[in-house]
Amino acid sequence: MKFMIQAGALLGTLAVGLGAFGAHALRASLEASGRADTFETAVKYQFYHALALVLVGILSQRAGEDASRWLGWSGYAFAAGVLIFSGALYAICFTGITKFGAVAPIGGLLLMAGWVLLFLAAAKLA
Repeated sequence: MKFMIQAGALLGTLAVGLGAFGAHALRASLEASGRADTFETAVKYQFYHALALVLVGILSQRAGEDASRWLGWSGYAFAAGVLIFSGALYAICFTGITKFGAVAPIGGLLLMAGWVLLFLAAAKLA
């Protein structure tokens, strides 16, 4: 599950970079468009789930085969959820096209599924 740790590290790096970019370079335009909160939500959810991916990767290295399978699904749900949820919010902020908001709930459901799968994986841990 090296992939999960690396994906979490990459998403975490991007979250810090995007957060700084939003706070400095985009601040005026995000505030003028009323999308500063949307951008902040995208960054927060990305960062939280980057940490969750690292956790899943670490747990997978210590888990048995059955739990590891559930952890893998959890990690993939987190990764896809971040890409869809935060990606949709970033798209709204950068383009102003609010129709991207229709995709965000799919990402949110994937993030929730990741947490449920993590719960199920924990039940399989020895």
